[in-house]
Amino acid sequence: MKSHFSLFTLTFFSLILSGNLAAQSYIGSTVGNYGGIQSVLINPANAADSRMRLEINLISTSAFVGNDFISIDVSDIGGFSDGFDFDSDTDTNPLDNNNFFGNIDILGPSALFNINSKNSLALTTRVRGFFNIHNLGGDLYQVANGSQGVDNFNISMENTSGVVHAWAEVGLTYGRVVLENKDHFLKAGATLKYLGGAGGVFGFSPQLGANFNSSSNTLNTSGNLNYGYTSEFDSENISFSDITSSFGADLGVVYELRGDREYYQVPYKLRVGISVTDIGAINYSGASNFRYDMNATIDASEFENKDLDEVLDENYSSTETIEKTKMGLPTAIQVFADYPITNKFFVSAQGAISVKKLDQVPVSNIINSFTLTPRFEMRWISVYSPVSFRKYDSSIAWGFGLRAGPLMVGSGSIFTNLISKTSRSADVYVGFKIPLYK
Repeated sequence: MKSHFSLFTLTFFSLILSGNLAAQSYIGSTVGNYGGIQSVLINPANAADSRMRLEINLISTSAFVGNDFISIDVSDIGGFSDGFDFDSDTDTNPLDNNNFFGNIDILGPSALFNINSKNSLALTTRVRGFFNIHNLGGDLYQVANGSQGVDNFNISMENTSGVVHAWAEVGLTYGRVVLENKDHFLKAGATLKYLGGAGGVFGFSPQLGANFNSSSNTLNTSGNLNYGYTSEFDSENISFSDITSSFGADLGVVYELRGDREYYQVPYKLRVGISVTDIGAINYSGASNFRYDMNATIDASEFENKDLDEVLDENYSSTETIEKTKMGLPTAIQVFADYPITNKFFVSAQGAISVKKLDQVPVSNIINSFTLTPRFEMRWISVYSPVSFRKYDSSIAWGFGLRAGPLMVGSGSIFTNLISKTSRSADVYVGFKIPLYK
């Protein structure tokens, strides 16, 4: 049997805890004047009036994972010489509405180039994956993960949802300067994306109850669960051999306040931008949709050797329909402001806000965040240290990034994770590209 949901979500999160991270989307690096093609991903207007004559991205990878249930001491990962043990090497914060999330973004061969002083184009290729579970009881998560020593609990969950979605995209970006004078500068851009959906898994329950008796190791559940997956989707072996086509878009504008400037190398006193990214959805035909009656009592040991699909099919009554399913992209509003302190030192503020509601299933969504980033910037090198506030994470994320010629590498949370004993989110990115500056 294919593992549609449980193994992907639980194994994905286990990889997070064991420290085998891939990488979120280039935190702290996208607002700088030399952000290049990565800056186009958050606002297509950044393609115009770039500091590059041409930039070729060879490969870049960025990933982000987090939750508000489990925390570990990342600085002690080297001490896990005997392997990572979920029960003894983590601290938990079980709620009725815990959240788990992650994404990966692989930017393949791509290029950004100026046509002339007012017009620019970019071509991007990407592979992306999103993972969201919202409003799931942490204790129930442990039981479903086969954890031992879980105490009695009785929880009530509302609007519990989960989505896993993977797709590829090819984007064509056009950016243009629409206003330029002594005091004001305005540019706009748009990206049209061809989407190739690999498929996904989704689930939703408006009301779900769970009562666990540790003495008898029984789990009593109540409510209803809608659960489904696209045709031939296998979370352990995601394939792009049979894709579903669709289209998406990004739209953005950037404004610069100019006028008399103390530092002639910096063309603006203040630069601000706003964009809407990931507009669109992928429509899958032939998706399997199950509606489960969750009113039953089962032996919790069922979860130790079976996938969620098997546990549901063998213990709960259901009806199945084959129907079209629209899986929405993680549409978001991206805003930023950049202020030059000197011609080499800058400070930027950046916000990312999801426009999707958690009950809009099946829809992927980003995690709302606000980032403040001081940076030192020259043509061939940038050093920056982002400080972020992230939804579902009570602590501040503090990171470090470096751009040195063709290499970019960084993490929006590396310092926090090295210092804190209760890490709940992590990200890292690395990229190789060929920049040809003006």
